[in-house]
Amino acid sequence: MRYRHAVFIVTYSKNNSRIEYLLLKRKLHWKGWEFPKGKIEKSETKKMAAKREAEEETGLKVLKIKRFEIKGKYLYKKALKDRPGVVGQTYQLFAAEVRKGRVKLDSKEHSDYKWVEFKEAIKKLKWPNQKKCLKKVDDWLKK
Repeated sequence: MRYRHAVFIVTYSKNNSRIEYLLLKRKLHWKGWEFPKGKIEKSETKKMAAKREAEEETGLKVLKIKRFEIKGKYLYKKALKDRPGVVGQTYQLFAAEVRKGRVKLDSKEHSDYKWVEFKEAIKKLKWPNQKKCLKKVDDWLKK
């Protein structure tokens, strides 16, 4: 059983004491709200992958990036044609600070985006593992 190695990137913007999170509306493989995530390429570290994926999926420049000691794995609900032989995904959590702005989406993967505060973000996220990651980052930011 092969897993795709990936990073989850809780992407946020700070304005004074206000924190807003960037959610992307997924349309490839499943439908629903998520934060940026993506595959770790062979030539890069997890941190490099997190920065690249955040910038690729949003078009925004990453100002700061932090790695968390949260990782996990999950099985895909169905076989994915564009990932033959891959049954699921592992992930490492990162947080990326960006300056809030207009997001440039990859139209193959996402159909919309929203900047939202924690309470709305936690309700909109589809998967429990992403909710757990968001909570961890939010707790860290509010220390």
